[in-house]
Order: sequence, then structure tokens, then C-alpha cells
Amino acid sequence: MAAVTPLVSPSGALCRLLLTLTILTFACDACKKVTLHVPSKLDAEKFVGRVNLKECFKSANQIHSSDPDFQILEDGSVYTRKAIILSSEKRNFTVLLSDTENQEEKKIVVLLEHQTKVLKKKHSKEKALKRAKRRWAPIPCSMLENSLGPFPLFLQQIQSDTAQNYTIYYSIRGPGVDQEPQNLFYVERDTGNLYCTRPVDREQYESFELIAFATTPDGYTPELPLTLLIKIEDENDNYPIFTETTYVFAISENCRVGSTLGQVCATDKDEPDTMHTRLRYSIIEQVPARPTLFALHPITGVLTVSSTQIDREVLDKYQLKIKVQDMDGQHFGLQTTSTCIINIEDANDNLPTFTRSSYVTTVEENAVNVEILRVTVEDKDLVNTPNWRANYTILKGNENGNFKIVTDPKTNEGVLCVVKPLNYEEKQQVILQIGVVNEAPYSRDSSSRSVMSTATVTVNVRDLDEGPECNPPVQTVRVRENVPVGTQSNGYRAYDPDTRSSSGIRYRKLSDPRRWVNVEENSGSITMLRSLDREAEAVSNGVYNITILASDDAGRTCTGTLGILLEDVNDNGPFIPRGTIVICRSTMSSAEIVAVDPDEPINGPPFEFRLESVPNSDIRRMWRLTRLNDTAARLSYENNLAFGPYTVPVRVTDRLGQSQVTSLTVYLCDCVTENDCTLRTSPRTGEGEVILGKWAILALLLGVAMLFCILFTLACGVPGIAKQPKVFPDDLAQQNLIVSNTEAPGDDKVCSTNDFTTHVVGSSAQGIGGTMGSGVKSGGQETIEMVKGGHQPGGHHLTLDSCREGHVEMDNCRYTYSEWHNFTQPRLGEESIRGHTLIKN
Repeated sequence: MAAVTPLVSPSGALCRLLLTLTILTFACDACKKVTLHVPSKLDAEKFVGRVNLKECFKSANQIHSSDPDFQILEDGSVYTRKAIILSSEKRNFTVLLSDTENQEEKKIVVLLEHQTKVLKKKHSKEKALKRAKRRWAPIPCSMLENSLGPFPLFLQQIQSDTAQNYTIYYSIRGPGVDQEPQNLFYVERDTGNLYCTRPVDREQYESFELIAFATTPDGYTPELPLTLLIKIEDENDNYPIFTETTYVFAISENCRVGSTLGQVCATDKDEPDTMHTRLRYSIIEQVPARPTLFALHPITGVLTVSSTQIDREVLDKYQLKIKVQDMDGQHFGLQTTSTCIINIEDANDNLPTFTRSSYVTTVEENAVNVEILRVTVEDKDLVNTPNWRANYTILKGNENGNFKIVTDPKTNEGVLCVVKPLNYEEKQQVILQIGVVNEAPYSRDSSSRSVMSTATVTVNVRDLDEGPECNPPVQTVRVRENVPVGTQSNGYRAYDPDTRSSSGIRYRKLSDPRRWVNVEENSGSITMLRSLDREAEAVSNGVYNITILASDDAGRTCTGTLGILLEDVNDNGPFIPRGTIVICRSTMSSAEIVAVDPDEPINGPPFEFRLESVPNSDIRRMWRLTRLNDTAARLSYENNLAFGPYTVPVRVTDRLGQSQVTSLTVYLCDCVTENDCTLRTSPRTGEGEVILGKWAILALLLGVAMLFCILFTLACGVPGIAKQPKVFPDDLAQQNLIVSNTEAPGDDKVCSTNDFTTHVVGSSAQGIGGTMGSGVKSGGQETIEMVKGGHQPGGHHLTLDSCREGHVEMDNCRYTYSEWHNFTQPRLGEESIRGHTLIKN
């Protein structure tokens, strides 16, 4: 087996001694003894080594050192409080750990040994160790970063127990040897002593893993490769750095204590979870210094408000100088500073106040849309913000709506205006109470003080020499319709507002739609020039309006309206507005008629309906009236009247006996709805004619179209037919034309030699009324049979084969156009006459 033994070269012992830390602790005696190898001289606040406190006493909450020259931190780091020179080769002290809650205590003895003493001990033990069996195994090794030497710095010795029997050569490989950073470590071939050649930065290389080899001169390897781990101990050589050089925060002036402004943050490149990276934040300086308004949490870096004395109107910006320090804020920790600027935002904590408590102003009567006063307010809040802009309102005295007050957006003044004219004769002085608030709501407690400032405005009204006043602008007078021409009545009356008299005022009319009245110039009374008719179009709801102009001696005028209320007279008989009535005899036996009366309801319904007698007429025998309600009756016909127009005179009488005869034109028609029967009067005979409905017209049009198609088809074959003799039998009228469709392959049309084209119809047909037509299929042809007197096998046949072959026989040829015309016209005429007779009936 082999062993690894730390050694120091003689040259290194003669140079300046360096700090080497070896903590000899085991699970069973972790609280008994810790040995630290140190140089003979230690500077103040120098890192000596680290003690594993948690392994000894995990629940300890108090740490004390028996030696005042040394300080023990929470992570077990040992620091000197002042410069120390070790007078002897050994020095020890005790670390006392206590748990105040459980009343438990434990002690750790720390032994400081001079490094030369350690090296001597190692050499003295070599001989004894040679006789002991060792292992080829690593011992934990570490070195302090940024070491000052002397270099090469001894780290440890690797040794194999096979060196007792063989000559062993030692070598290493890995990062720091033959890999970057190269040539940092080397091992002595014969002794196995491991050295470091220069300082190492832990932030660049936290540790190195080397591979050690033990070989004989002839290349034999009696041991497996050995892994050596060299850890670089951290030194507090990096300052904590703030993430920003200047932090900017904003807070409202009315914020509460404890409100958060923001958070500052710093980073440290040293080893995490050590005292070297345990940061503490603090405020070094506040400008201005008094009062102290802000607090910085030492661990989280959260900046909060610590006072209620923040007031933007006093100061709107503060500047803080903040510090971050490692080593948990110990005075020997590294520190960095930064600046924090805090802007105070405005809040509506100041009410606008009027600069005066009362105002006096004057306005002329009848003035409108004029500015009469400007009022000013004071507000300490930020200018041109909702917290500063004012909203004015009229609290009292404006019940009639004569005034309004608005804000001038440029000056923030309140502008008082007259929007409705004032009358000196009615009120000579108006007292207003106005108030003002901000656009933004008041941020403080409104119960502590009034949230609205108020002021009083006295408005004096100045009298003016005014013209006549037309008040009220609409006046009425009641006149009975149909009064005699020349009848006089009261008219429009204007007055002087100063004297409240109508003396000296002249009148004339500006508008009189029907020219019914005349206006007397001095008094304004009216005289009837024509008979007044309440039912005229110019009268609306029984009122006839005329416009009057009133003027004084100075030529000042006013305009008013005189409404003449026409009292109704029963001078109109009721009548039936609908003069034409259509009765469809197939669906209707009567029609409803409604009468109206232009007069007032008191002179109107209920109405009486009766048929008016006409000489040499049977009106009463042909028609009958039945009362439905006060304004309607039902007109029905009797004795099965013939279709056509009729004139029916109907007399309608109102409740007071005023009557009028309305001649109704009644059309009795064979229809379903009134729209199906279009009625007119013949200009030549004056007799009513019944015009065909749309369905009858459509049927006639279809018949004409079918006839045209037949004639067009026959016209295509006229040249060939003209060459054939007439072969029609005498009883052609008893024959039927039957088309037999037979499905077969081939073209859908066949052309004959005489240019006649026949289109094949893809459907079969059967004869109707006892006459049957049969199609004969022969090579894809269709047969058109003319069967005489019904189904006769020996009838005449016309086939397309004969047309294809060019042979036309006497029994199979086609008839000429004139013969078809002579055959079809009488029959179509009979059908047309028969249809016209049906329509007539």
C-alpha cells in the first residue's frame, strides 16, 4: 500500500512562512481539537482558517472566543483582530458554542502551530511510517487563492508503499499540468512532493483534479492512477457591486408609512454562501438630512417610507447615498456605494381657496352671453394637473338659470357669465354663492375640514330704456266660426316694461295665411274680413294663428302670436271618404263603409245611413244597408246581381240632423280578392267591362305560345310538303296525334333529306280518352302514328325511316302548312270562344 505525506522543502522553510490550513476533525472528536497551521506573523483582520461549527454543535446561537485577539464568524471563519506574532511554536484558544434556549454548551479547542514545527514533525515520522502499511489514496488538499508565495509552494507529498521494494518515479497529468492553465503544478519525480508555481484566482478556477501515477524506471506501474483534488480556498478579494449606479424611484406625497419605493440589489463574485458574499445594505446619507424619511432593509435591499412628513410642496426630490458591504456588514468587509434619487409625486392634498370671500359686479338688463366677473383661487398643488385645475359651481341664487360659471383653462380663473337676460323691473339685485373644487378628488380625510371653498357674488342689474314687450309671446282669443264679416274681437296686447302700460304702442300683422282678419293699429283688436272656417287647412287643432308686430314711438319692436280659437258650428255633413268599393261575389256578400264628419265630436256621431232614392232606379231592391256601429254600416247586394259597376247613393246624417249624400261606385266582380279584379269604364260606350285576371291572361299567353311553336315546326318542313299531294282523310277531325318515345342508342335527333329535324323526347306517353298511341322501335327510330278514330292497327303511320330513305308514300307523307292551318284554326277558335264564355259567366 502507499501513503500521501505533506512535506515542505528546505528552501521553502527558509523563506517567508505562508498560511496553511489543516483541520484535523473527525465525527467523534469534532468538538475536541482543531489544528490550524499558520505563519509566525499574522496581520490584523487576517483570515486564519475555518472551523466546522455546524458539525460540532448545529443548534448553537452564540459564539465566543476565549482569546480576544481572534474573532469567530457565523460560518466558522477565524480572523485576527490585530497583528499577532507567535512567540512560541504553538498557541491555542477555545471556541465556546452555546444554545441559550436548551441551555447547552460545547467547546472546540483551536491549536495554532508554527509551520516549521509541522515540517519537522513530518520528517521525524517518516522512518516510523515506512515500517507501517500505507494506502495509495489522496489526502484533501487546498491552497489559498492569490497566494503571495514563496513559489514554488509546497502542497503535499504523494507516496506509494511499493517504494519499499522498487524504485518509484512519480508523475501527474490534468488541468494545471499539461492542460490549461499549463505548468501550474508539478511533482518531484523521486520524492512525490507536489508544488504550485504561481498564484491562482478562485473566481477563475474553483478546483483542480489531477491524476497521479507511480511507475518503475522500466515502465512498470505497480499502482492504479490516483485522483488528486486541489481546492482553491476563497479570499475576500471582490467588492460587492450594485446593479445600477443610480436608482430612481417615485412615491406619492400622501403615502403611508411602510410603503415600498423599490429595491436595490448588488452582486459579489466571491464564493457563495460564505461570509465573503453575505451582503448588508444601509443608507449612508440623505439629502436633505432632516427629517429622516426612508429606511433600507439590510438583507433584502427594499426601500420603504419611514415617516409621514413627506410633502411635495416643501420638497419634491430627495437623494440617498446607499452602501452595500460583505462579511455580513462587519467593519472590515468590502463595500461599495450607489446613489438613489426619490421623486415625490403630487397628490391633491391642498384645496383651492378663493382669494376673496365676496365679489360685487354689475350687468345691464336684457344682456345675454356676456362675461360679468372673473374670480381667482390659490392652490399649492402641481400646476396644470388635475390636482390644481379648478371646477367652479353656483351653489345658490341661480334658480332661474340666468348665470353660469366656467373655468378659464389658461389662467384657472372662474368666469361668471349671463346666459339668460335679467329684467330690472322684476329684480334689481341677485346674490350668488359660488364654490370651487379640483378636478381630482381630495386625497385627505374630508371630514377634518370642508372640501369646498365658497364666496359670495352680488350682481346689480342696471335699468335700460326698453322697447315694448310681447309677453306672453302667444296670446289667444276665442271666436265662433262662420261669424258675420265685420265682427270685431279682442286682439294681441303688448306693453311697456317700464310703465307696465300699452299706451303708445302700435300694431300690425306680419302673417295671416287666409287673410281672414284685419288688425287695428292703435288697439291691436281684430276685425273679420271673411267667414271663418274651422275645417280649413290653415286651421290646426281648431286654432288659426296670425303674427303681430308691436312697436313704440322710438321704433323699437317685439313680435307675438295671436291664436284665434275657432268654436265649432255644425256646418258640415258626414260623408264617406272611400268612393269606390269592390265586392268579389265568390268570397264576399257585402262591403263595409265608414263615414267621417269634419266637425267636432259633439256635432258628429252617431251617424244614420240610408239609401238615397233615385228616379227610375231599383236601388232599394238591389242593395241593402245594415248598421255596424256609430260610424260604419254594411252594404250588401240582393237578387243575384250580374257582374259589373253600379252607382249607389248613400245619405249619412249626424246626430244634429246635418246630412250629406255620397255616391258610391260599387264593382261586383267574379274574383277572389279585390286585386284580382281590375275595374275601369269603357271610354266609347261608358259601359263597364270586366278585365281578365292575371291567371286568365297567363292561360291565353300559353295557348298563343303553343300555337306559335306548332306553326314554327310546320314551317320548317314546308318545302318538302308542298311537293306532295293532299292525302288527308275526310274524318281527320276524329284522328289523334300520338307520340311514342322508344329508348334506343344513337343520336338524339334525325335529319331527313328535306332538311326537317326531329328531336327525340326521352319520355313515353299514353293516349287519353280511349285513344292509344304506340311507339314502334326499329333501329333506334321513333314512330309518330296518326290513329284514326282511336286505336286502329291499320291507321296511317308516319315514320322517320321513310324520311331517312327519301321515300315518301301516300299514307306516310306529311301535310302542308295550309292544311294544318285549316285543321287547327277552327278548333282553336272554338276553344277560345268557349273560354271567353266561361269568363263572361
